[in-house]
Amino acid sequence: MQFGAKSNTKVSVVTITHNEGLNLRLTVENLRDTLPSNHEILVVDDRSSDHSTDFLDRTNRFVRIARPKRRLGVARARNYGANRTDGHVIVFCDAHLSFPKNWRQPMLDLLEDPLIGAVAPCISDRDAGSRKGFGLRPGGPELNVEWLNCKGNSPYPVPLLPGACMAMRRNVFEATGGFDRMLIRYGVEDCEFSLRLWLLGYELWLVPTVDIQHEFHDQIPYAVDWRTVLHNRLRMALLHFSSSRRLRVLDALKEYPAFTAALELVSKSDVELRGSELKLRRKHDDDWFFARFGLNW
Repeated sequence: MQFGAKSNTKVSVVTITHNEGLNLRLTVENLRDTLPSNHEILVVDDRSSDHSTDFLDRTNRFVRIARPKRRLGVARARNYGANRTDGHVIVFCDAHLSFPKNWRQPMLDLLEDPLIGAVAPCISDRDAGSRKGFGLRPGGPELNVEWLNCKGNSPYPVPLLPGACMAMRRNVFEATGGFDRMLIRYGVEDCEFSLRLWLLGYELWLVPTVDIQHEFHDQIPYAVDWRTVLHNRLRMALLHFSSSRRLRVLDALKEYPAFTAALELVSKSDVELRGSELKLRRKHDDDWFFARFGLNW
């Protein structure tokens, strides 16, 4: 499959929403206005209670709605949506974005390279356009992330891609297993997937000239359980890090009150088996990744 400008590449946009209010409608309308009709938009309503998805019942086949019977969380909802689309390229995006015209083609052009597993645009703050992020990097053992500055106008590799808007070929999504379905509710799903792609031998690239505006919430529109947030960070470390780096993460996170409960939760999961499976498949280890991007913790 060729992904160039002359191809008939079908793009499936998968948008996850939970109580996004008017933002969802504005995002869907903007996507509809910037995509040809041979593409598709699927909104996964992850159990919203604000009726913000009601308008989607009256749209056409170009925009569809999927409503899981239970709350899935970000990672599982993205997988759920991807498995209900059929585009050659899947774009995962938040429900509070503004897209410029012709945003998709520079990303499709990069995906012609089979070594590139996923791509993303610049993400700017809708309320403060001068604030822009050009990919991400892990900021330290607590597994917080830091936005990166621009390195130029030409596309280039970055350590982590933002889940706010991320595009990949369907064959890469399927070959790598998609987002980790054992991540609970919210947290590090984009970082874990990004790191896993690098370790499996794919590259992640940023398209700095495509600027997609993001509505940054003053607060997340749902309750955050720190037990599950810490569980997700611990799972990422246990899956992908060496023993010494795991210990640094454990030491950094143990000060959180929910740490013990989170550690118990992750220890009861499939993390050991999953980690062994990934280790057999990967082409690089975490030391290679840290050296590749000059990370020193």
